[in-house]
Amino acid sequence: MATNIKSTALDFEDIKTSLKQFFLQQSEFADYDFEASGLSNVLDVLAANTHYNGLVANFALNESFLKTAQLRSSVLSLSETLGYIPRSRSSAVAYVNVSLVNTSAGRPSTLTLPAGTQFTTSIDDVDYTFQTIVAYTATDNGSGTYAFTTSTGNLNLPIYEGTYVNKTFRITENETDVAYIIPDEEMDTATASVLVYTSFTSSDFNEFRPLAEATTIDATSRFYVLRETPNGYFQLTFGDGITTGISPQPGELVRVNYIRSNGSLGNSGRSFASSATITVGGESTPISVVTTVPSAGGQDKESIAQIRSNAPMAFASQNRLVTPQDYKAVILNRYANFLDDVTAWGGEDNDPPDFGKVYIALKYSDDISPLVKTATENSITTNIISNVGMLSIDPVYTSAVTTYLELTTFFNFNPNLATATNSATENLIQSTVENYVANNLVKFGKVFRRSLILSIIDNLNESILNSRMEVKINQRLEPRLTASQAYTVQYPVPITIANPDTHSITTTPFFFNDKVCILRNKLDSNILEIVSISDNVIQQNNVGSYEATTGKVSIINFAPTSIVGGVSYIKVIAIPANQSTIRPLRNYVLDIDTDRSVTTAQIDYQQIRASL
Repeated sequence: MATNIKSTALDFEDIKTSLKQFFLQQSEFADYDFEASGLSNVLDVLAANTHYNGLVANFALNESFLKTAQLRSSVLSLSETLGYIPRSRSSAVAYVNVSLVNTSAGRPSTLTLPAGTQFTTSIDDVDYTFQTIVAYTATDNGSGTYAFTTSTGNLNLPIYEGTYVNKTFRITENETDVAYIIPDEEMDTATASVLVYTSFTSSDFNEFRPLAEATTIDATSRFYVLRETPNGYFQLTFGDGITTGISPQPGELVRVNYIRSNGSLGNSGRSFASSATITVGGESTPISVVTTVPSAGGQDKESIAQIRSNAPMAFASQNRLVTPQDYKAVILNRYANFLDDVTAWGGEDNDPPDFGKVYIALKYSDDISPLVKTATENSITTNIISNVGMLSIDPVYTSAVTTYLELTTFFNFNPNLATATNSATENLIQSTVENYVANNLVKFGKVFRRSLILSIIDNLNESILNSRMEVKINQRLEPRLTASQAYTVQYPVPITIANPDTHSITTTPFFFNDKVCILRNKLDSNILEIVSISDNVIQQNNVGSYEATTGKVSIINFAPTSIVGGVSYIKVIAIPANQSTIRPLRNYVLDIDTDRSVTTAQIDYQQIRASL
């Protein structure tokens, strides 16, 4: 959080009082009545001038540092000095199968689906346009059916949300440090293609690539940089002809093609249609569209808070992969439209150790399909690790594992001090807890500290006298029904040791032996058992055990027939050894289980007098 100036430190009246006290210390003004004199007006002017100058100086100083800058233009400029280019809007991407059928005589063996072919979908009753950004080809299968594929033969064609537009610049004179402004705040720079034509009328061109993709640069390299300007537009620059490659020459023409995107609004499109036709033998033939992957990955411009976090990491990595933090910085910068977070650790820190490997955990955004996940991992390996990674280190990809917090909050409530009912205050506290988790956890390496939440709760209003919180954690287990099988549930923290009063391990209900049962540990033992809820009778003894110090639960011979609640998973619930601090390791992230987190008010009459 940036530091905001406290203008009370430069209060006008305080400054004026200080000036009066200074004058009163002088013999000429020892008995002077400032309020009844014209000198009071002079003091007003001096105090106002000091007040404004102090504010301006403080604002200027704040805007000079990345951590305290409040203006986006300042943050952009400061991040640029670190070599970091903030992300623009990102277009949502969907995948579709496109085909057509034409059995006319003399039909060609191949057809082309041109770049810019449009598709439409409705999201929350608003229509959005998607389109292809490259051309795709299809081959006649012998019966007049054409199925369009990518250059690698994949039937899943990516289509991008937004409008395909272009901006053209004519190079008329040879100047240095020329910048070309694209006046579009909604530009998706990741979809940009920069083509430099040899003359204003020529069809011959050379394609320039983003500088971020460069691994080697010489005097003939063709790279460009697209960065956001202080007014929200985008600036296109080229190399200097020596250290960063060549730049367009007088007489040439620069054409920038890109998608103008709606960002995150384009996510969750599930049904696509197209009115496009392809001419086959003089006959317009409609295309058929089948959605295979809903749209996802659309994002708005990188926020100021995100820039503050990402720019120093990118500067530290220097576009090379040596430390785990380097992997996080480089991958998150390149694939932020699909990823919420990234973490990495060396194989020597893995459990069990796996030397010569780097483990990379990717936390994908919502609605990202397995197809996109696989493509993203392949792209990271090919475009990043193979170019700037260490050759002797092999990547191993893993997914985020969510540990759910079950937070039961109790608070003492004084009705005499309240402006709302205890029920409304319960709802306020519950929403505060959920918002805290959403804003401060749900990412790799984020630590839950109970005292921080309780301090926020206690300060919500004066009717909340004090609060306490019981903390449990759960992992979700998807068992194979009716088949006896062994399972392992691993928590990121130690579990409380067995004791004679409470069960350290319990589960949500499931059907077993035609009864609704739960799995739990025996009191004062780490042995697990299955117990029917209605009569508390043991249905199966010794179905596993748990290790308190490692947080590992081993379940054997487990064969539930079905799961209560219409879900596919059982929640395995544990009491952590330390309820005050939950620190996840490696690829674990913390989230709240809203179904099992509650807030309860306890009426406190300590300030109400009663006659006995």
